[in-house]
Amino acid sequence: MNKSESIITIHGAVLTILAVFIVSGFTACGPADREPAAPEIRTGAERLVEQDYGVVDGMRVGLITNHTAMVGDRHLADILYEAENVELVALFGPEHGIRGDADAGARIDDMVDEQTGVPVFSLYGQTRKPTPEMLEGLDALIFDIQDIGPRFYTYISTMGLAMEAAAEQDLRFVVLDRINPLGGELVEGFVLEPGFESFVGQFPIPVTHGLTVGELALMIRGEQFMEGVAALDLHVVEVRGWTRDMLWSDTDLEWIPPSPNIPDFETALVYPGSCYFEATNASEGRGTYEPFLQVGAPWADGEQLAAMLNNRNLPGLRFEPVTFTPESIEGMSSRPKLLGEELQGVKYIVEDPHAVVPVAAGMHLLEVFYATVPDEEREALFNRARFARLGGTDRMYDLFIGGAIAEEVIAAWEDEVAAFRELRSLYLIYD
Repeated sequence: MNKSESIITIHGAVLTILAVFIVSGFTACGPADREPAAPEIRTGAERLVEQDYGVVDGMRVGLITNHTAMVGDRHLADILYEAENVELVALFGPEHGIRGDADAGARIDDMVDEQTGVPVFSLYGQTRKPTPEMLEGLDALIFDIQDIGPRFYTYISTMGLAMEAAAEQDLRFVVLDRINPLGGELVEGFVLEPGFESFVGQFPIPVTHGLTVGELALMIRGEQFMEGVAALDLHVVEVRGWTRDMLWSDTDLEWIPPSPNIPDFETALVYPGSCYFEATNASEGRGTYEPFLQVGAPWADGEQLAAMLNNRNLPGLRFEPVTFTPESIEGMSSRPKLLGEELQGVKYIVEDPHAVVPVAAGMHLLEVFYATVPDEEREALFNRARFARLGGTDRMYDLFIGGAIAEEVIAAWEDEVAAFRELRSLYLIYD
């Protein structure tokens, strides 16, 4: 081998080493540490279409749905309407309506869907349970709504009442499952007690239950949470690609606000705790573009509250002082609490979504607000009846009024949460 051939050989070897180094992703350096791509998730609705509607093949169906029931860039109602082997006979709208643009608590009226011409029956007006007349001529009811995970979000109450109605009329009930944005492991809050049932608390489950709507439907039937559902012909079209440790932020799914005041995932994440401010005379942030991410009151000192909360090092969170003035916002909150008043308070800053324990964090916020409220406002801060509706018990109100700190309130639900975890294990679909 001559000198020039040696140089060429060495040069080629160097290039080969460099190529291997480049292809391997610079494993000794930063690029190899990049986050893996999010797994592809296929919702129950997508899988129903892919399966050519097998579970409802040849049936006349009603669809309980809203604007979140998207399959790609099309609404499921439009796809079902065009299906040759399924007849879409009726649509049923929950709170906020089929298109999701009604204020919380606003009455929804019957109508005709402009896109399909199919009649829309309201389940948030004079009736919240489908009537026999609404179900006449149907073979099956389909439920496809994106839930956000807490007990007091009303879509799951709509589902339970519809299951009861379907059982009474001997209809098939199909749940097109979607992921729980809070993941499948977060379980906290008091279990709803007998006698405290309402539309914001229909079942004896904790505030965050860690179930998908499909898993909850199986539990409703299995534990007979609704009358007559034991023999319900229930089918769950499962999600593919989701595991219990995944939050919404771990997916590539597009966030479609399930209701006007849950505009993004971070709001949904803190909502199970900050929603309790609806049971106070302080503001939960409605009437702003960051509802539930900020809370405040006319008498509050935001700097003091933020310092108190940050000293507690609540997992995944920090707090900033904030000043805001609730206003009427069309499509979000037309008549918010403390309309037009300048309020001080705190804003949630989510630093690690996986670490956040929202109901527990909400207890800490309630404690510091109660600890700093002026004497003349103290008695009016908490509304007992509203606390009972959201909390599913009187115990939380009694504990705070009796001087309990947040950690004592949290400890009071630990045993029942543990018992619920054991019970729910019978109905889990996903690993």
